[in-house]
Amino acid sequence: MRFPGRGGAHARGPLGILPRLTGPRVSHPAVDWLIVGLGNPGAEYAGTRHNIGFEVANTLAGRWGLPKAKSKYRGLLTEGRAGAGGTKSPRVAVLLPQTYMNEAGQSVGPARGAFKLDLDHVLVLHDEIDLPFGEIRTRVGGGLAGHNGLKSLRQGLGSADFARVRIGVGRPPTTDPDRVAAYVLGRFREPPDEVAAVVQRAADEAERLVQGANLD
Repeated sequence: MRFPGRGGAHARGPLGILPRLTGPRVSHPAVDWLIVGLGNPGAEYAGTRHNIGFEVANTLAGRWGLPKAKSKYRGLLTEGRAGAGGTKSPRVAVLLPQTYMNEAGQSVGPARGAFKLDLDHVLVLHDEIDLPFGEIRTRVGGGLAGHNGLKSLRQGLGSADFARVRIGVGRPPTTDPDRVAAYVLGRFREPPDEVAAVVQRAADEAERLVQGANLD
């Protein structure tokens, strides 16, 4: 049956154009990786052991020529491509939460939700007192080792199964919580060139993962 003015089964739109029949739209993540550097905002925390995640994230953003970060998701966010491979390079977003370490999940959780990424493509760069100074290890998931930033991420992401680059800063010769806190919030005693080398090696490891290497 034909209805007057409807054009039968191939009805045209108001501009006389046949509508295009398409299947369901498939949504793809805007980026391939969300890279999170953990640290505390403010000049008083710059150069401290707890902020080495910030240092590594900033190194990666500079290495990849990413644009100036903008305020978003309660953090500083920049997006672009990782490496010099043009459109063949992975798409990345680098986020520095500005919530303070203990509430980093309030920044990372919404960012991960907006980018629609699986947890194993959220890569967190953080200090690790259970590793000797300068040792770098990677993994997906695992314990939190009393790290308040990781605890907040577990809460904000709903799981601890995110990828990590663990950057060894050494442990003080005490288990007293106040003295351990003072240690990680203190500045490195190692020579600056050695600290800079650790930052570069951690950035190398993060870049290797983003480019497709397997985690340990």
